[in-house]
Amino acid sequence: MNYHDVNQFIEEGEGFTVEYKRRISSPEKIAHTLISFANTKGGKILFGVDDDGSIVGVESEKSEVELIEIAGRDFCDPPIHPLIEIVPFNGRDVIVCQIPESKTKPHYYLGEENRINGENTRVYIRVKDKTMIASREVVKILENENPDAPPLKVAIGYNERRLFQYLEQHERITVRDFGRLVNISDRRASRILVQLVRAGVIRIHTLEKEEFFTLAHKVDY
Repeated sequence: MNYHDVNQFIEEGEGFTVEYKRRISSPEKIAHTLISFANTKGGKILFGVDDDGSIVGVESEKSEVELIEIAGRDFCDPPIHPLIEIVPFNGRDVIVCQIPESKTKPHYYLGEENRINGENTRVYIRVKDKTMIASREVVKILENENPDAPPLKVAIGYNERRLFQYLEQHERITVRDFGRLVNISDRRASRILVQLVRAGVIRIHTLEKEEFFTLAHKVDY
């Protein structure tokens, strides 16, 4: 990683795989971003860069690197060990933190405020240029995600056929709408949709205030 690499990231701007941080306010907040990248497609955090892309530099490389390591070790489960590099940039230092896509998804946040009955309950993912809390459906998909595994095969029954017919006409559907469509509980609707996502038949889309499903391709049923 060198000056030209950092300059390219800044020219491209923040997005799905790049985030700027002016400084490290707390390891807890950094853990959110580490988790979101590890649970999605990986990414890079540039510390010492303001939201507008201007270089402000980091004050203490050693202490800030230590906070990043604490975030990955103590606030992520399983722990996340990013590649951390210090890059000189126009007389100032930028810390580049690279997080690969994880093979042990999902990673949970270990902050005390997010524990219920002694269990970790919060998972973060990357959506466009934001770090967001994953839904129950996304967590289930992550739990069963294995990049090397072949697509899951599922049986197509009445509920699935009604879903495909609906999606051919309306393009998208939510968990609640699917439950109402075939008169089943939201929990069962969620389970069917998750299985179909894992099988590669439908896709899940997460937006800031909405989550929905679409056909991945035309389905013969």
